[in-house]
Amino acid sequence: MLADDDDARLMVAVGRGDRAAFAALFDRHQAGVVRFCGRFVGNAARAEELAQDVFVKLYKAAGRYSADAKFKTFLYRVATNHCLNELRRFDEKRQQEAREMSEEQHETALDLEASTDSPQLSLEGKELERAVAAAMAAMSAREKAAFTMCRFEGMAYRDIAQALESTESAVKSLIHRATVTVMKHVEAWQQGVLPSRSLA
Repeated sequence: MLADDDDARLMVAVGRGDRAAFAALFDRHQAGVVRFCGRFVGNAARAEELAQDVFVKLYKAAGRYSADAKFKTFLYRVATNHCLNELRRFDEKRQQEAREMSEEQHETALDLEASTDSPQLSLEGKELERAVAAAMAAMSAREKAAFTMCRFEGMAYRDIAQALESTESAVKSLIHRATVTVMKHVEAWQQGVLPSRSLA
């Protein structure tokens, strides 16, 4: 077992039926999994539902967990597979509806921020957030997963490769393509062009 991975010890305990250990893992990682799922579906309520599903699957998979593997890698493998399956079930119409809902939410946030003491700074922050969100929407599912684990969860290439059941070189390629997509959208935002999927 990894000596420095307390989560791994807890997961082993979950495999033995320890519900308190599962509750501890849930408390530690629930927020991160919700964020991860949210970057896939662009909808906060659906992200919460997906995160709940991920932890249900995690609990059921506890007996198959190998204690010499990093818990976080195992967790995000479960989360990635679940989100990829979710995206496969989406048809184009549902994806478009989700993007439109996200845009409406951002517009509402912008209206509220405009009344603060620093409207320009707030506006720029929200616009940049929209640019990144648009870039995420333009990525492939695996690019999105690799980019999120790397840039937002701070995971190493090796761990991401294990989570995606891929190679480090393939992960580096995914992250490179995703980074280029983000750069294109941010540059478009800086030039006053509303980011769109056509920029990717």
